Amino acid sequence: MSLYEREATALLIVDPYNDFMSEGGKLYDITKPQADSVGFYENMRKLVPAVRSSGIQVFIVPHHRTRPDDFANWAAINPTQAETKRKEGFADGQWGGAFHPEFGPRPGDVIALEHWAQNGFANTDLDAQLKQHGVKKLIFVGFIANSCVEATARMGMELGYHVTLINDATAAFNPEGMVAARVNAKLYAHSELTTEELLAALPIPIKG
Repeated sequence: MSLYEREATALLIVDPYNDFMSEGGKLYDITKPQADSVGFYENMRKLVPAVRSSGIQVFIVPHHRTRPDDFANWAAINPTQAETKRKEGFADGQWGGAFHPEFGPRPGDVIALEHWAQNGFANTDLDAQLKQHGVKKLIFVGFIANSCVEATARMGMELGYHVTLINDATAAFNPEGMVAARVNAKLYAHSELTTEELLAALPIPIKG
C-alpha cells in the first residue's frame, strides 16, 4: 500500500503566482538560480500531474495579494511585508498576482484563504479545509523554501499532520535560504523526499 493514501493525503502548492513562477514576474529572476539548482520547474511538471492522476487532493496556499491600502495603521509590519508592498508583489487584479497557468489551481482544487505573512494556516481556513477533506498527510511544494513553505509546514506538524517536504520542488531567494530550509527541516518534517522518490510512493493512477 502507498504511504500516501489518496483519501488522507493532500499536495499543498504554496504561492503559485506569476510573480514567482513566470518569466517576467517580479520575483522570478531572484528565485530562478535556486529553482534551477534543484530542477524545480522540471520536477513540478512531473510531480503535479502525477499527483493529480493519483487522485490526491490539491490545495493552493496563496499569499496575500497586494492592495493599495495594505497595512494602513498596522502596529507591526515585518520587513518582508513592507518590501512586498513596495514592489507591489502579487498585486491584486494584475498579471503578477494571478496564478501560474501551469502550476495554479484546476477545477476541483481547494484554494485556501490568503495568508498575510508566511504561515498558510495563520488567520486562514486551511486547517478547517484540510480536516473537512479528511486529510492527515501534507506534501509541500512551492515558494519560498525557508519562508512560507517552512512556516506552513511547521504549523502543520504542530497541528498533528504528517509533513513531507519535496526538496527539489521548493526554492528560495538565495543559496543561504536553501541551506536554512534543509537544516531546519530536520526539526519538524516527518519526511524529506526527492520528486522521483515521491513519484514512486504515490498511489496507482486512477483510470478514466
